[in-house]
Amino acid sequence: MEIITIVGARPQFVKAAVVSREISKHADIRETIVHTGQHFDPNMSNLFFEEMCIPHPTYNLNINNLGHGAMTGKMLEEIEKILLDRKPDWVLVYGDTNSTLAGALAAKKLHIKVAHVEAGLRSFNMEMPEEINRILTDRISDTLFCPTETAIENLRQEGFDHFPTRIVTSGDVMLDAALFYQTHSRPPKVELSDHFVLATLHRAENTDHPQHLMDIIHALETISQEQEVICPLHPRTRSKLETQNYDTKNSPIHFIEPVGYLEMLYLLNHCSLVMTDSGGLQKESFFFKKYCITLRNETEWTELVENGYNSLAGNSYEVIMDTYRKYHVPNFSKSLYGNGHAAKIIVDTLIHP
Repeated sequence: MEIITIVGARPQFVKAAVVSREISKHADIRETIVHTGQHFDPNMSNLFFEEMCIPHPTYNLNINNLGHGAMTGKMLEEIEKILLDRKPDWVLVYGDTNSTLAGALAAKKLHIKVAHVEAGLRSFNMEMPEEINRILTDRISDTLFCPTETAIENLRQEGFDHFPTRIVTSGDVMLDAALFYQTHSRPPKVELSDHFVLATLHRAENTDHPQHLMDIIHALETISQEQEVICPLHPRTRSKLETQNYDTKNSPIHFIEPVGYLEMLYLLNHCSLVMTDSGGLQKESFFFKKYCITLRNETEWTELVENGYNSLAGNSYEVIMDTYRKYHVPNFSKSLYGNGHAAKIIVDTLIHP
């Protein structure tokens, strides 16, 4: 059996790492990794393959820094060439990026089976490109690996019980990764306070709107008067702040360069609070028993909000500050994302569809 894995963005490298490790246990399966190049910063791409011992991609398409249409179209064109050459049994896609949709589309048009890891998630905001990507990918996939019961219910509400699709409760591969790699975590090469807030900011809905961006930055500045705010700075966010003539070097917020996954795990383990617009980091906060204030108006991880582990604060200064002042650390006793064996369930299902 040959499986072609499509990755392109930082969270997908983490997810693919645990599944690739499980695939490697089977001598009769060959995995070919295609890196679309969607994340092109070395700290957000090459570093992950090195530090997480992921097999280096057979193909690196180096497609980045384009608009959504151009990027997705170019990926579709180049992935199709690889699939025509390799003729795999499965194409495995992760998450909700342009790479995800392009990989699924290329495979489906060639009648190659598609498996979608992290299926069934919905934020119910169709203005988010990620929402469009995940809905379309789910609809054309042959097997849907769902991390939560909420994801399965979303699919049922959309009529997936009547589609020729296999729905599997796999648990969350990010939990597999956190459990495996936490013992390998390491501190970033920066001085850290005993108590600090870990903040990340990168989504277009925040960074592409100057008022939203600066409201969030103002809130983080205010919070930094009470405790240190550590913010690994995404390349897109850095560019947008430069456009606003914001001086990151002299900011009260402690901006640092993007960190690798093992350093991020260290920051998660040692911070007092997480503030983010990232989907993956919301879950990882839960894995490390840290409360999360989400800088969005909705989340695909609704069970975190419903169970009191996450608050949606959007991008308004007043709401962010009000949420910060009122948050309290809950009892992290519930299991929401499986038992840490998602990768085995995924690979076993691909072998025995």
